[in-house]
Amino acid sequence: MTRFPLAALALTTALAAPAQALDLGSMSAAEKQDFGAAVRDYLMENPEVLVEAINKLEERQQAQAAQNDKMLVQTNAQDIFDYAGDWVGGNPDGDITMVEFIDYKCSYCKKAYEVVDEVLKADSNIRFVVKEFPILSDQSVLAARFAVAVKQVAGDEAYEAVHNDLMAFRGDMTLESLSRLAETHDIDPEPVMDRLNTEEVTAVLRTNAQLAERMGIAGTPAFVVGGQLLRGYAPTEAMQQIIAQERG
Repeated sequence: MTRFPLAALALTTALAAPAQALDLGSMSAAEKQDFGAAVRDYLMENPEVLVEAINKLEERQQAQAAQNDKMLVQTNAQDIFDYAGDWVGGNPDGDITMVEFIDYKCSYCKKAYEVVDEVLKADSNIRFVVKEFPILSDQSVLAARFAVAVKQVAGDEAYEAVHNDLMAFRGDMTLESLSRLAETHDIDPEPVMDRLNTEEVTAVLRTNAQLAERMGIAGTPAFVVGGQLLRGYAPTEAMQQIIAQERG
């Protein structure tokens, strides 16, 4: 004989009534066994209930994760949006800031570079911040040190030029190739190379790495758009939707 009616009653009681209405502690061993069997029978007869429950749990977890990320952004806002070691592009006076953690050897960062370029060209009211976050290889670190050194030695315009080229760069990043890259932009490579391993450059990379650790960012690209944290690549339309949400 099926226990379906009992199971339905048990689940209804467990889910709809106050917590104290179902007191498992007051049940005898036999009653607990019957209750467990009834619940099992109900779920076997209605497996879609499990799917609904799992989907609901995932929704709650995603909502909680999003809320946690918002708190992380608020807590670390100064270092995210206004760290002096970072390059600022787009419209410095824009009504919303988009921050990207990048690695020059990251294929998804190169893909995201095209998205960012499209978004900035279509929207002239975005402030864009680049955070050097080299995590993939020694070449990543070398390229990031080079870019930061260029900014410190030759200024923001020079940084923007080499940043764009590094994002398009497909070969090995070596001291020789980076020196040649500097020369193509009329940047004297000697003072840049002399600065690569200085504390001034190291401090920028260390600050960004510490921020990423606090934010739970373990990969690139990662974005902060307004108050939202986006872990990973997003196509142009999705990025524009996030920007619109933050403005709204």
